[in-house]
Amino acid sequence: MAHDRVLGEVGHLKEDMVAALSRICRVPAVSPHNGGTGEEAKAREVEKLVAELGLGSVTWERVDDKGAPAGSRPSLFLEWPGKRKRRLCILTHMDIVPEGDRSLWTLDPFDPVVRGSRLYGRGVSDDSGPLISSLFALKAILNSGEEPEYTVCLGFLADEEMGSHFGLEPLMERNLFRPDDLVLAPDHGNDAGDFIEIAEKALWRLEFTVLGKQSHASMPNAGLNACRVANLLSTEVDTALHRAFPDEDRRFDPPVSTFEPTRRFANVPNTNTVPGRERFEFDCRVLPSVSLDAAFDVVEKVRKDVEARTGAKIELTVHRSDAAQPTEEDSDIVRLLVGSIRSVLKLEPKMGGIGGGTFAALFRRKGIPAVVWSQECDGVAHQPDEFTEISYLVNNAKVFALMMMGGAE
Repeated sequence: MAHDRVLGEVGHLKEDMVAALSRICRVPAVSPHNGGTGEEAKAREVEKLVAELGLGSVTWERVDDKGAPAGSRPSLFLEWPGKRKRRLCILTHMDIVPEGDRSLWTLDPFDPVVRGSRLYGRGVSDDSGPLISSLFALKAILNSGEEPEYTVCLGFLADEEMGSHFGLEPLMERNLFRPDDLVLAPDHGNDAGDFIEIAEKALWRLEFTVLGKQSHASMPNAGLNACRVANLLSTEVDTALHRAFPDEDRRFDPPVSTFEPTRRFANVPNTNTVPGRERFEFDCRVLPSVSLDAAFDVVEKVRKDVEARTGAKIELTVHRSDAAQPTEEDSDIVRLLVGSIRSVLKLEPKMGGIGGGTFAALFRRKGIPAVVWSQECDGVAHQPDEFTEISYLVNNAKVFALMMMGGAE
């Protein structure tokens, strides 16, 4: 059977997949807004790999970014014709997070190493592993002398880790995608491979700046301590939001909205000065059932109240990305993915939501059903000694290949 030949060929390509993943992960692709140089060098390496695999040529889509050395951020697309014009779009991202504290690594993060059943290195799981799996899924089909059922569109995108502002978000406005596209973003999953993400929470970031009056710490009465006001404000915002929005949705883990004070910025450089300016942030992941406008009203009430009680001026900047309608469980993309997972992993997938955010949310806002799935090692993304199980690399390629072939027979 054609499907069996293709799956067998994926298995034969395992060592080539490991070598290819190691190769592209030796090229750092950290955002220029996070201390790196962007995706340019990695994109060129991916382009070479595509050509070497006999998969044709890629199309470059650039988004202007004055912070990047090249002045723009590249995303690549590879399209291969199938029996049908309808496209299966598998979208991965080339960018990675920084390695962080190198002393916590037991290896060079940019020189991937195989240890036992695992490949270690920054980006091997998030998200270069699925990128390689998508390429070799198509390669296996062609090696087997078969033709994909769907036209295959593979996207290797920029800037996912920093919000897609120089990647998918502006590219969505270029009419690169169609209403009937079948969209998979393999950028979240678990070890079992049985979780399909069909919903995401809203992303809501609050940035507070408290303005008081600087003074010597021995004369605090001569100033207005912005640090103390910020502590009060943070606690009261935290309490008010959790009290106002206790809603639960069991599709998500955790099943509630999260309102987390996370980041404090440096204020004065010495201990004996009362700071006159304090800046901090909240990261909030809000259930689709909760109105962000209503949540903003709660925060505004607290902000004005603390201003009135303390005499400090408090500035608030809000960054919001509203939750999209979930992908329906009986949609074509879900059924295609579920059947392929059943065939490869011999298990029954479950549907649910995550805190966000992924490429899928951008498609859902445009009315295009999208799903997020991969077999992925729990808790290793963004961590020291990031790794992927080599068997997961192969299993993902098998699932992608079956999807390209039209699903399980």
